[in-house]
Amino acid sequence: MEVEKVKPYQASAEKTNQIEAMFDAISPQYDLLNRIMTLGIDIYWRNKAISTLKDLKPKAILDVATGTGDFAFAALKLNPERILAVDLSQKMLDVAIEKQKKVDNTLMEFRKVDILDQTLETNSFDAITVGFGVRNFEDIHLGLGKLYTYLKPGGKLVILEPGIPKNKLIQFLFNLYFNRIVPLIGRIISKDQSAYTYLPNSVAAFPSPQVFLEILGEIGFENNKYEGLSFETCALYTATKPF
Repeated sequence: MEVEKVKPYQASAEKTNQIEAMFDAISPQYDLLNRIMTLGIDIYWRNKAISTLKDLKPKAILDVATGTGDFAFAALKLNPERILAVDLSQKMLDVAIEKQKKVDNTLMEFRKVDILDQTLETNSFDAITVGFGVRNFEDIHLGLGKLYTYLKPGGKLVILEPGIPKNKLIQFLFNLYFNRIVPLIGRIISKDQSAYTYLPNSVAAFPSPQVFLEILGEIGFENNKYEGLSFETCALYTATKPF
């Protein structure tokens, strides 16, 4: 099942390299922009996602596209023994590492990794989290396939992605805010207009919940579920690797 590929900069260059450059560029303002653009609701979304892992009690967690580490830090409340948090952008990771110094937590490791190009330990993680990063994969099928191999049998994948509301009024207001106001805020604060034009474009191109659940099934995941959060402006997906 093909997925439209949207890139932040040149159409001809590889998406992975452009994503790395984009997040390097906006890393100093990334957390501030997140809080402003989501009105702080992104904190609730991550906590909701983490709550789906409570019964699993994961000991080893992989956080992919960790950015400045917010999902990885939220996962600390699960009391794991290890969290490996990976990202393409070293500058985003540098921000996360500075945050880590403030909590003084040594069970977390931040590592620069291209999830599509580099190999991590197979069958090693009880849970994998991805916060707003799947749509940035060069190849979604390949990326999800890699995550499948890293999970232990019985392990759980938890994904957050921006969503598009079905309610027509909410959808109108969401599109107005997301397509007009968000790029303006992003341009003013980050000085990178392309990054915050790419955001709504990449969300629009992302598969619908039904199609994305089908893709997860094609990869081999089971018990694939979708939950719309905050009037479906955020999509929460969970999936399990069978024994």
